[in-house]
Amino acid sequence: MRTPSDHHSYPAHWEADVVLRDGGTAQIRPITPDDAQRLVSFYERVSDESKYYRFFAPYPRLSDRDVHRFTHHDYVDRVGLAAIVGDEFIATVRYDRIDSRGLPARSPSGTDPDGRLATGSGPAPADEAEVAFLVQDAHQGRGVASALLEHIAAVARERAIRRFAAEVLPANTKMIKVFTDAGYTQKRSFEDGVVRLEFDLEPTDRSLAVMRAREQRAEARSVQRLLAPGSVAVIGTSRSSGGVGRTVLRNLLDGGFTGRVHAVNHAFPDDLTRLEPEGVPAHRSLRAIEEPVDLAVVAVPAERVPDVVAACGDHGVQGLVVLSAGYAESGREGRDRQRDLVRQARTYGMRVIGPNAFGVINTAEGVRLNASLSPQLPNPGRLGLFTQSGAIGIALLSGLHRRGAGLASLAGIAGISTFVSAGNRADVSGNDLLQYWYDDPQTDVVLMYLESIGNPRKFTRLAKRTAAVKPVVVVKGARHTGSAPTGHAVPTTRIPDATVSDLLRQAGVIRVDTVTELADTGVLLASQPLPAGPRVAILGNSESLGLITYDACLTEGLRPLPPRDLTTAATPEDFRRALTEALADDSCDAVVVTAIPWVGDSRADALATAVREAAQTSGPGPDKPVAVVHLEIQELAAALAGTGEESAPGTRRIPAYPAAERAVRALAEAVRYTRWRQEAAEPGRVPEYDDIDEAGAAADIQVLLAPVDGTGDGTGDGTVAGTGDDADPGVELSAADTQRLLARYGVSVLPALSAPDPDTAVRAAERLGFPVALKPTASHLRHRTDLGGVRLELGSEAELRRAYAELTGHLGRPEELGLVVQRMAPRGVDTVVRAAIDPAAGAVLSFGLAGAPSELLGDTAHRLVPVTGRDAAELIRSVRTAPLLFGWRGSKPVDTAALEELLLRVSRLVDDHPEVVAVDLEPVVVAQHGLSVLGASARLAPPPPRTDLGPRHMPAY
Repeated sequence: MRTPSDHHSYPAHWEADVVLRDGGTAQIRPITPDDAQRLVSFYERVSDESKYYRFFAPYPRLSDRDVHRFTHHDYVDRVGLAAIVGDEFIATVRYDRIDSRGLPARSPSGTDPDGRLATGSGPAPADEAEVAFLVQDAHQGRGVASALLEHIAAVARERAIRRFAAEVLPANTKMIKVFTDAGYTQKRSFEDGVVRLEFDLEPTDRSLAVMRAREQRAEARSVQRLLAPGSVAVIGTSRSSGGVGRTVLRNLLDGGFTGRVHAVNHAFPDDLTRLEPEGVPAHRSLRAIEEPVDLAVVAVPAERVPDVVAACGDHGVQGLVVLSAGYAESGREGRDRQRDLVRQARTYGMRVIGPNAFGVINTAEGVRLNASLSPQLPNPGRLGLFTQSGAIGIALLSGLHRRGAGLASLAGIAGISTFVSAGNRADVSGNDLLQYWYDDPQTDVVLMYLESIGNPRKFTRLAKRTAAVKPVVVVKGARHTGSAPTGHAVPTTRIPDATVSDLLRQAGVIRVDTVTELADTGVLLASQPLPAGPRVAILGNSESLGLITYDACLTEGLRPLPPRDLTTAATPEDFRRALTEALADDSCDAVVVTAIPWVGDSRADALATAVREAAQTSGPGPDKPVAVVHLEIQELAAALAGTGEESAPGTRRIPAYPAAERAVRALAEAVRYTRWRQEAAEPGRVPEYDDIDEAGAAADIQVLLAPVDGTGDGTGDGTVAGTGDDADPGVELSAADTQRLLARYGVSVLPALSAPDPDTAVRAAERLGFPVALKPTASHLRHRTDLGGVRLELGSEAELRRAYAELTGHLGRPEELGLVVQRMAPRGVDTVVRAAIDPAAGAVLSFGLAGAPSELLGDTAHRLVPVTGRDAAELIRSVRTAPLLFGWRGSKPVDTAALEELLLRVSRLVDDHPEVVAVDLEPVVVAQHGLSVLGASARLAPPPPRTDLGPRHMPAY
């Protein structure tokens, strides 16, 4: 039980699990009075030298007064955090607020029930604190202090502390390095034999880069420990030949695992020491194994797993692959069991793959790990494969094996470097594998089958970084069900699948629709150089197949050259000569070779040799990708893959496809990925605008949100939204408040004056100047031009009164319609600009053309905020109706530069102020020169947590 200190409630949101530098895990949480004995035991295990560095004097033991002081905190001015493994402290950190003289200080008395500083009147609190660490000697060098610094800094910022001060002895170089390497802006001085470090806690580009680099190294290391163990214990190995455990044990041995293998089953007889015919040591428990065990494969019933996890933790096992079912996929009881599994494993510092997992594979020659239900170790290759489904994992491994079948001693065209099928992925997820594959020299292409994305914001960040160095190909299951698979505990997201697709492509992810396309694209990228452009040469011995390939290229947005027909009489030498010429031709960037069978003669081997040799000696200039499309030449694919005995290492292998559409689609994805890589090498810029009033907008937002967050009465006239316990608190801004906020960012909205009756409408029109528009603002009629509710180009009082009478006669009373009069804007193209914050993905900027056709077709494009100038340009060009902006059918092009600037200004608004959770500009009429925003709405709410900017942590359970 954790009891709160003093009068402030226990801040449970500060609890976090973290991955340490060596790949192990620890829990970080606030220290409470209940931790007194843990603190004393921890201090007893710290060396005298470390104690001296902490207190600047010999300090053999803590007094009762010390223990009380270090365990009782108010969670505002005095805060202590501990890093815990098992039930023991391994490190502590605390801060004490100080004033300008270095003396203890207190915050103003006004705090809310959670201890957060209230934003009322009164003196500003002291914004500096003194910070100190103590790390158990056995755990120094694991990055514990760095992780604690990230978390204590986040806590301090939440409590309005802006700066840390630390006094360190010069000999304590490790702690000095922790501070200096953190990336914060700092000042260093030396006085009275002590180094004094002062550093601001505001995150900088460097501090974020340092934090994310540490996160990558730690999470990659944690995965490496799972994929390259020195010893494996299969827990639940049956004595009979069947069963999951015995199957995995046999697969480990048949795959040639280079480490040590142990069979464990509590039902083994006492006198059984070796399991036959496998010949591996047999044990009734882990305790009986007299050497370290790095990885445990758990294949016991779910109700026995907790005892197994405890035994693994006590033995020092580094990671678990839990094959057992009966967890979150089975209902509420299973979800609770899954939560307990992860929490229990993390207390021992272990990572978990699963539960309900298919297993893991590593084909590296020095490992050869097949801790899975796959009956054979795949051929080694350059593909890293992650799936959230065992069935899809089996299908992919089987399909890739067929495409690269042959000698296992040769890396086939479809070979695997590493494979993880994570099942319910309660702990280790696709994000962890992206961290590992990012700098894994054995993996050139990442393939992922995902049914849910637990942290979309982090996934897109990691995928973008990985895609900058190697392709990431993703197929997303459960796209249209609106919910994640039952075994996956993930945040709810309101983003449609089309939006997810746009955001993935913005991050450089190659999004495909089927598992077949996943394999097709992966094989091409793993075996061929990237194309320099979209120009494709087509050659082959069938004119018809060449034309089909030509049409497929046009469909995919490629630029095919006229097909070259070699005729059905073409020999392998004719193919060699034609391919050599095409590869030497500067007018093409890739080549597709098409082939149909010869009548009465099989020349597959000869054709494969000719194609591979031509591709191998392509001559000067950049290498070009080559793909082969064949009809009913089954043996050609294996011959092109280079898996026959005549193949030599280094021989170029060529992917073959049984349909032109499949080959061209894979090639098109490679072309688009190349274009993204080229653009990512020179990232766009978020422009600065001199007329943006960020401070003024912040002040407006604070006043407008006051009724929601309880910091005041507020003076805005917006409407508070959300009335139930589950409602999202927020405020819908009035038209005037919306216009004022947008004006702070240089976005002007065309004035619209209320017209509750005809006479008022006439006066409004005279004030604005004819011609005018008359339109309703009621939510059920807004933007519904298809209902005839908008009247334009009203050039006189008579026309206005007639339009008023018609609208009120057909659509309802004036008070129901909310009619307004607005000055006519220059004619142009009606568009829509929106920004919204999704709790899982973050802020998203959307663009499309206004009107029912675009809505029906879902023709809207999306980008993550903040958008760059390049992002904005791509955004307006990526909708299918974009030609209307650039002079379609003889019309005049509109001012897309002004539209791009508007997108950038809205992006800046929601990025600078996370309280702006929704902005809707509709319609935005883009004319030949300039644009007009005719309607605008905005919504404010307390800002959601930005987990991607906070201290690193594992998903909460």
